[in-house]
Amino acid sequence: MNPTISRENKRLCFYVIFLIAASCTVEVFSADVRDIPEKLLLKDYRPRSIYNVPRTNVNKARYPAIDMHAHAYVDNNEQILEWIRVMDEVGIEKAIILTGETGKAFDAIYKRYSRYPDRFEVWCGLDYTGYDKPGFGAAAVRELERCYKLGARGVGELGDKGKGLFYSKPTKAWGMHLDDARMDPLLEKCAELGMPVNIHVADPRWMYEPMDARNDGLMNAYKWRLDNQPGIVGHEGMVEILGRAVKRHPGTIFIACHFANCSDNLSRLGKLFDKYTNLYADISARYSETAAIPRFVGQFYEKYQDRLVYATDMRFAAEMYKHTFRILESADEHFYAWNRTSYHWPLYGLDLSDRVLRKVYRENSLKLIRNK
Repeated sequence: MNPTISRENKRLCFYVIFLIAASCTVEVFSADVRDIPEKLLLKDYRPRSIYNVPRTNVNKARYPAIDMHAHAYVDNNEQILEWIRVMDEVGIEKAIILTGETGKAFDAIYKRYSRYPDRFEVWCGLDYTGYDKPGFGAAAVRELERCYKLGARGVGELGDKGKGLFYSKPTKAWGMHLDDARMDPLLEKCAELGMPVNIHVADPRWMYEPMDARNDGLMNAYKWRLDNQPGIVGHEGMVEILGRAVKRHPGTIFIACHFANCSDNLSRLGKLFDKYTNLYADISARYSETAAIPRFVGQFYEKYQDRLVYATDMRFAAEMYKHTFRILESADEHFYAWNRTSYHWPLYGLDLSDRVLRKVYRENSLKLIRNK
């Protein structure tokens, strides 16, 4: 039998063959784009180290650790218990919850976490309502005192990247910086109550640099760029503001989070440490920035071992904590952690001494939070 194919069936067959071919072409083309260097986008660059060197798994902190920079990541008791389980697994003794909140929002967070006072300490924010009107200060101080009486034992995270204090809720204090005279009553009350102040000053230097081929932190910096913000105080100006505020309030303990965002030039932070005994820094969320220059950073930890405190500022997860331990404790070389960073450079362990680790993990933090 000699079957015949109608014109309509021929068209249908041709259409099916075309779709199959087109699908295969798209798949092959997509794969080719990913593998052709000339077509690879900078944001997709994810190298894997091929060096055959030791790799260390640090599953638990060498000494009990206090995380001085966490947030209210979860909002129910079951999730809080899961966080505590992870803390037990990796050796985190306690976490400081920086709420940045006042009023009912602070009260709600405090109520959830204060059920576990041995594992969490909750800090409040500052209420900037009316900061741009005469008479600001008295009401904000009263709210700070109220939060303290409820159980807040510190203030933070305050934040200013160059346009004013905007982290605390509900009011963003645009144009008012930490060294502003309007902040004096609040910072002095913190001194009186023994409440340390955690302050986020500026952002890493790469965010202020031009977003061009010379910016070696471009892949991370572009997302958080500040170079295009009109009227912003620059990186150096923000560090100067921190210095003036710390000097202006010698009785207030300040914790400049993220190394005061001086990862590119830790000597600037060191000079502030040399001048002001009421200044500390937490090491949170700057592991990638500092693990790129391990010898210099290791020397900095050694010199200022009494002024640095362990912190993460990353949602709790066992692997997240283990990543920080690996950087602090191991001597591993040239490794990547793409699930933790978007910088292109490899990371290196700092191989800190036992003495430094004991202080950074726990002892320095106890000086800030004990018996209050």
